[in-house]
Amino acid sequence: MRFDAEPAFVLHARPWRETSLLVEVLSAGHGRVGLLARGVQGPKKHLLRAALQPLQHIRFDALQRGELAQLRAAEALDAAPLLQGEAALSAFYLNELTLRLAPRLDPLPELYHAYARVRAALRAGMAPAWPLRRFERDLLDALGLGFTLHEDGDGAPIDPAARYLLDPEHGPRRCRDSERARSATGSALLALVSDEVSPTGEDLASLRRALRPVLLHHLGGRGLKSWDLLGELGRLMPR
Repeated sequence: MRFDAEPAFVLHARPWRETSLLVEVLSAGHGRVGLLARGVQGPKKHLLRAALQPLQHIRFDALQRGELAQLRAAEALDAAPLLQGEAALSAFYLNELTLRLAPRLDPLPELYHAYARVRAALRAGMAPAWPLRRFERDLLDALGLGFTLHEDGDGAPIDPAARYLLDPEHGPRRCRDSERARSATGSALLALVSDEVSPTGEDLASLRRALRPVLLHHLGGRGLKSWDLLGELGRLMPR
């Protein structure tokens, strides 16, 4: 299979042997693609190396032979966002989550566009929490793992004043007092459905706590390095 002028976002790149890179991208038409970029460490390959950095939006040519596609050419379509602090860690999380859950060579145009939206939000300096929760929702939907958020798993409308546990298989269900720490407010779930106004305070925080066990379930129980880093950042930030 050939990739000709295929738009993609770079998720990860690491050195391979002395002069090459192993690169993972999220492409517009083919989903996640693994690329072998040979001979990119020389002094004349600066532009190519720069185009293969995480978060970079590129257009590439490659030939698929076996598990990895052989990269023939790549060019940057814009400048990658220059992020620091929480935004940089959020981008690391965005890429790690996509890399772990998106299958290779499975076209997921909805996921590609969702990635573009959260990348643009981080570039614009938006607080990361709301864009990331929307991306998590869109990722699960694109993979066929999502569930309705305007009603619970039994078909009852979501009560804005109630709290809900998100069951990966059953969907939202009213939580017991012992489950409150992992629950989302009904108003936050409805905000995530409407996709219009960002929730704040406890509503927004509750979405992160409720969605993480769902993601962990689909990650096979093995967490993300970025979760640990974001947790450490939270402990270091002044309250």
